Amino acid sequence: MKYFYNFLKIILAVLMTGKFTFAQNLERKDVPEKMKWDNSILYKNIDEWQKDKQVIETQIKKISEYKGKLGENANSLYNALRLYFDTYKSFYKLSDYANRISDEDLRNSENQSLTQITNTIGTQYGEASSYLSPELLSLPQDKIKTFFNEKKELKEFQFFVDDILRLREHTLNASEEQILASAGLITSTPNDVYGIFNNAEKPNAKIKLSTNEEVELSSSAYSKYRTTPVREDREKIMKAFFESYQTFQNTLGANLTGKIRGDYFFAKNRKYNTVLEGSLNANKIPVSVYENLISQIHKNLPTLHRYLKLKAKMLGVDQLHYYDLYPPLVKSVDFKFTVEEGQNLILDVFKPMGEEYVATVKKAFNDRWIDYAATTGKRSGAYSSGAAYDYHPYILMNWTDDYEAVSTLAHELGHTMHSYFSNKSQPFVNAQYATFVAEIASTINETLLNNYMVKKVKTDDEKLYLLGSYLDLLKGTIYRQTQFAEFELDLHKKIENGEPLTGESISKIYYDIVKNYYGNNVGACVVDPYVAYEWGFIAHFVNYTYYVYQYATSLIYATAFAEKIVKEGQPAVDKFYNILKGGSSDFPIELIKKAGIDPLSSEAFDLTIAKMNKVMDQIEEIISKKK
Repeated sequence: MKYFYNFLKIILAVLMTGKFTFAQNLERKDVPEKMKWDNSILYKNIDEWQKDKQVIETQIKKISEYKGKLGENANSLYNALRLYFDTYKSFYKLSDYANRISDEDLRNSENQSLTQITNTIGTQYGEASSYLSPELLSLPQDKIKTFFNEKKELKEFQFFVDDILRLREHTLNASEEQILASAGLITSTPNDVYGIFNNAEKPNAKIKLSTNEEVELSSSAYSKYRTTPVREDREKIMKAFFESYQTFQNTLGANLTGKIRGDYFFAKNRKYNTVLEGSLNANKIPVSVYENLISQIHKNLPTLHRYLKLKAKMLGVDQLHYYDLYPPLVKSVDFKFTVEEGQNLILDVFKPMGEEYVATVKKAFNDRWIDYAATTGKRSGAYSSGAAYDYHPYILMNWTDDYEAVSTLAHELGHTMHSYFSNKSQPFVNAQYATFVAEIASTINETLLNNYMVKKVKTDDEKLYLLGSYLDLLKGTIYRQTQFAEFELDLHKKIENGEPLTGESISKIYYDIVKNYYGNNVGACVVDPYVAYEWGFIAHFVNYTYYVYQYATSLIYATAFAEKIVKEGQPAVDKFYNILKGGSSDFPIELIKKAGIDPLSSEAFDLTIAKMNKVMDQIEEIISKKK
């Protein structure tokens, strides 16, 4: 899903035209049915949900009865796995329904209680089935192989079991696993500390803008005001904000170091050489994929430097500074789209994906898979949920009648098509997919939308807006997230090599990386000294471990796949279905290879960087024509 969308809560039905725009503070009961998702195919009422809940609770108790019996015979192993996944599937349906009716109106305490109930059931399910992996690992591999030969129905669970056995050397005995699980209560502390400090207790810098407006620079205020067109204000804002983190760099550094040490504690005890190896091995992603990302981006830094010089030109400044990065590259254009106009546009945009893809999207529109309206009490943002395996995915939207709404819907439809085709093509055990491929299916749709719009718009200003927005996306995701990934890797290496880390040394590491990326030494962008403390503002470093690199890889692969689809047509689409239909039937790297790109090669990077340069060529051509 997209990282975050905070849409206005508005809806209005225009009955004479059959088109719907949105007005503020409308209650859900006033929204036309076709603008709301249809939950009735899952449960007609809460009574049906309660009956299913009771069945699931009974099944969870039965799962525990197979503890110690997996190695008895092939039938016992099959029955345990069959019950485990059938219960899992039913729980997904139960939980999905509860979450979505809760999201319809967060003020409704009765619906909120359903999500709490499913959370409790999920915990019970996890506890009841926690013996599965350790017990499978305790069985001789020859015995497991014999069971699979004796009972052909076990074939459905082959990949699941093989993946557990693959991690045998990194899985501890039951008591040791329990100790590691308990240690999580301690190692989660840096995340809690950072959240409290950054959101509540850190003193915010206060500045006076050129308009005489006094601003207190909270995180949200910084994100808002750093885009101001007044350059001296931008400099003042960024300097004051980052220096407020400098004041606490040693405290923040100690906290981040504690988090990294915790990562290494788990990796060492699971017999991994590095945290990176342990993090990536969950989905069998080679360490070389991470390293290749950084080396390829380093090789293509001149393209980032070209972008920076273009930005300086368009902002009308002789020398770009880091505080100049956030004002939009081009002025905004006010595109307007009703829901129906957005739907029709998207159906045209997706034609390169083939008839089956377009027909399924049309079905999503006609059969009420999507909840469009932003009503009072509804959850903000957007998401796609494909958890109800035997049914169809659902999308939550908050439509705003603008291009952002169309782009968001296209993005979420990518997730929906991924879930739909994986659920349709794979048994439940293999239908879920890894984050590493999840954003490829969604981001490719945004690329196709941008390509389509650039060709269709009538004015140069509209074309500049689309090209500029897309260029900012490429820069902000591909380069900035890889910059973060490299910083994270360097910090972990320090701890793994037994070297000290302090707030001061962390700031130096970050500053050196940023200067290298943004061409401080080649005149592309001046990275002022206070930028060294920006890392304190990035919550991902404390909240996640080796996660942000996937933002970059997903956009790079998606852009490359989109380029291949545009150039090669249906053959490239047919290959891409290996991802859409693959679920977790194979590891993410193998699915990407089957779709036509080797993640360890430079192909995806070459296609993406060529696309980025092409966009800049188009922008420069329009600017030249305007002059």
